[in-house]
Amino acid sequence: MTQDVDVSLLTGWGSERPIVDEILSGFAPRRRGSKEFALRHRVLLVQSSSGVPIDIALAAMPFEERAIQRSSDYAIGGGESIVTCSAEDLIVFKVFAGRAQDWLDVEGIVTRQEHRLDRRQIREELGPLLELKEDPDASRRLEALFRGP
Repeated sequence: MTQDVDVSLLTGWGSERPIVDEILSGFAPRRRGSKEFALRHRVLLVQSSSGVPIDIALAAMPFEERAIQRSSDYAIGGGESIVTCSAEDLIVFKVFAGRAQDWLDVEGIVTRQEHRLDRRQIREELGPLLELKEDPDASRRLEALFRGP
């Protein structure tokens, strides 16, 4: 569990600059050249007024759009809720990112969700992304997690 916020904002292609400018007018950047970094790497790194890191992905790919369409409200208490992606989509995002912490998170999701996961959907969404990334090992690693210990 990390102490940050990850957001996907559907910007499409070509309209990112004014959106990034608008966000930076209300949030402090976490690095020098945040705007240029965001436009190059499609993630804007800012922080809340209380110092919480916020990673805003500038979503444009068809998978990202579908993940946003599949998102749902999650009650956090006190009558409040936040919009979250499905467990399946979170696995796809994390396997694609492929960092050590992401794989730990995927293992936890697979363990907690076990038989409730739509593995077909995960495979269908992840396959083309891993082909683009040229990372067949990630698919094998995920299948090993699906099989369990």
